[in-house]
Amino acid sequence: MPHLAPLKTRDGRFGYEAAGDPSSPPLVFLHGIGGAARAWRGQLAFFGDRYRAIAWDMPGYGGSAPLPTVSIATLADALQDFLREIGATKPILVGHSIGGMIVQQWLTKHPDVAAAVVLAQTSPAFGKTDGGWQKEFIAARLGPLDRGETMVSLAPTLVKELVGDNPDVKGMELARDCMASVPEGTYRATMLALLGFDQRNALKNIGAPTLVLSGSKDRNAPAPMMAKMAGYIPSATYVELEGVGHLVNLERADAFNAALDTFLKAHVAATRVTA
Repeated sequence: MPHLAPLKTRDGRFGYEAAGDPSSPPLVFLHGIGGAARAWRGQLAFFGDRYRAIAWDMPGYGGSAPLPTVSIATLADALQDFLREIGATKPILVGHSIGGMIVQQWLTKHPDVAAAVVLAQTSPAFGKTDGGWQKEFIAARLGPLDRGETMVSLAPTLVKELVGDNPDVKGMELARDCMASVPEGTYRATMLALLGFDQRNALKNIGAPTLVLSGSKDRNAPAPMMAKMAGYIPSATYVELEGVGHLVNLERADAFNAALDTFLKAHVAATRVTA
């Protein structure tokens, strides 16, 4: 897995990593709550020969400045700012977990911009801000921090709970490193940003070719829910990876890359755009 030099947008707001010719079609990766731009290095290396493969640090992560107020809506606006800064006028967007929620939110304001969309192990809704399940979910993740744990001490357990069968050893090392590096304030704010998110009624309006990708062992974004989600998107292709948990690109990079590659070759290879 290559070591890529961290980059900064011209306005200094966003850190990111990138591989490939700047004139190639932009393929933009958005990580989850416990991730970072570097979580996508296996994908940047694989796709950099055909695309301008780009992974951002979400606001508050890595080299990116935090937002004054964190919500899925403000993160989606930040994504648009990032795309403008890097000159990605017709991007292919790959959103994992909360990254997929950000992409869904972004599509409501920019429905005709993306060349294609990948919604990986994500959800169209997190539900009520005061719902019992939602409160339990947040409490289970923030409670240990309230009791004095740190992101460094929690990272091994958090990652272990997310993965499926026989995950890649080096991928898990990177997953733990990313999780441990998330600032506690960022982790708390981003977790709370999930509350109230609901784009179920907007799924029917997604017009871009869309890959909905799940893992059969994912407990955060269960495969049956994602299959149902795909059914509401007119142009969706649904793929379920057997034995995979929530961190598919790090657990089984080869399987993730193959699924994405197959989708891109089928749906966007004929349309070459420039960043």
